[in-house]
Amino acid sequence: MPDLVTLATLVMRELMLFSCVGFLVGSIDELLIDLVWIGRSVWRRLFVYPRFEAWTARKLAHRPDAKSFAVFIPAWDEAAVIGPMLDAAKRAYAEDRTHIFVGCYPNDLPTIEIVCRREDYRLSLVETATDGPTTKAHCLNQLYGALKKHEQRSGRLFDGIILHDADDVISPYEARIFDRLADRFGMIQLPVVPLPDRESRWISGHYCDEFAESHTKTQIVREALGAALPGAGVGCMIRRDVIEMLAKGSEGRPFAEASLTEDYELGLRLGAFGVRPAFVRIPDLGPFGIVATQAHFPTSFTAAVQQKARWMTGIGLAGWDRLGWGQGWVENWMRWRDRRGVMAAAILFAAYLAVLLCSGLLVWSVLTGSRPPQVGPIVTLLLHINAGMLLWRLFCRAFFVTRIYGWREGIRSLPRTLVANVISIVAARRAVKRYLAMRKRGQVEWDKTSHKFPSGLEIP
Repeated sequence: MPDLVTLATLVMRELMLFSCVGFLVGSIDELLIDLVWIGRSVWRRLFVYPRFEAWTARKLAHRPDAKSFAVFIPAWDEAAVIGPMLDAAKRAYAEDRTHIFVGCYPNDLPTIEIVCRREDYRLSLVETATDGPTTKAHCLNQLYGALKKHEQRSGRLFDGIILHDADDVISPYEARIFDRLADRFGMIQLPVVPLPDRESRWISGHYCDEFAESHTKTQIVREALGAALPGAGVGCMIRRDVIEMLAKGSEGRPFAEASLTEDYELGLRLGAFGVRPAFVRIPDLGPFGIVATQAHFPTSFTAAVQQKARWMTGIGLAGWDRLGWGQGWVENWMRWRDRRGVMAAAILFAAYLAVLLCSGLLVWSVLTGSRPPQVGPIVTLLLHINAGMLLWRLFCRAFFVTRIYGWREGIRSLPRTLVANVISIVAARRAVKRYLAMRKRGQVEWDKTSHKFPSGLEIP
């Protein structure tokens, strides 16, 4: 038994050192992002806002000569949500010059039937050339082909393409924002706000925490530093000439069909072409205070792991293979942040395992009267530094969540961090397994999650 205790103590020390160094690097990285955001916010409050009147959603009146947009909605096995989503989308775009293209698969008759009942001069059903599921990007490319044919028939060109999913709640001010900014920016991304789910405060709720911080701070910092801005796949507008540029460079297919995260890659590809992006937050009087795309996110542990694993695979593993590194230290810094998910999960796993070993050794020392396990001065110092960094991180998370969802969700975000960590650890294992399988087979498939659309929705 003494030999086993000695081995357990050695393993615990190594795990603690590994995880402490990993946490320190990650904490410094996040602290730098925090400082840039704070600096930018102070600068704008002191020197920008006093000179220029801020936009608000209510000031964006409809313009008769507004730009026209095509809305792409890829739909595979979406019969449960596509009907009410399209009804709400038509109401949201009621005054805008938009045309909705819904991509369906021949072997998904329930979805096709629902879309057919809503087809009119503002909405077109587009059946793909092959049975599904393929990839989301493949469906988007089919929609792009349908758009080209629609333009040839109508003699009218669209000014841009708006991307959405089949479960999105679209803001009625979305197209008006794109209309006013499309001349200045080649890609415009609006925030995404996950809808709180009372039946899944912990699983679904952790998406509220992550997006509140990412789409209130991180994306703004990326844009401020001049790095490429990843698309979120929803609430995203790509100007028409930009889409044409992408299509010419890829045999008429602007979306990357071999990618699991074509929306993320789209933003980085545009950045490499020098296209100017914008992440736009406009105040609104709605429940969350900003113009944004709202949607329900997975409510079960299994579904959350599946979705997170797809993101890790597409961005951190396969995306690394496909995109490599960029130009300049800022761009590479942001890409490193995007790809650290699997490594971060390994560090978290090591930390939790170290805590379990330490707890067991402490219990053993109490029962036997032996000396408690020692970790050494370097690890002790790192533990104290990381503890301070952790408190700062939790404060930041709660601060951003409170800004969007109120103080109750801000408080819930603190213990939800543990839930998010467990999901990330399990998702990382699945991501690595799936990535290796993809490399072996040489193909990808649409790994979508089940969607839910809010009932009783009212569009202001």
